[in-house]
Amino acid sequence: MQHTKRALLLNPRDNVAVALTKLEPGDMVEVRGGVEKLVIRARDEIPFGHKIAIRDIPRCGYVVKYGYPIGRAKRDIRVGEHVHLHNLESLSTIRSVCGGG
Repeated sequence: MQHTKRALLLNPRDNVAVALTKLEPGDMVEVRGGVEKLVIRARDEIPFGHKIAIRDIPRCGYVVKYGYPIGRAKRDIRVGEHVHLHNLESLSTIRSVCGGG
């Protein structure tokens, strides 16, 4: 029997949560921090403390953490994916894949 792992939702507006343990592909992840219970499946290995997408984020869509945009998606990001430098760009990036700096 597989145990559910946990991630923390810091703000109800967020589209990412923070992994409270290392997550492996296929792990069921219970997202806590909001009033509704959300369980998603991890698609990638996600280190402790890193972000996991709890909603689909379209290419150039904002990644929201703490209730505020922290960057934009370099490509489409699906629920359960690791959100980090490989698919997230800072809002201050000069050469944005989304254009406009």
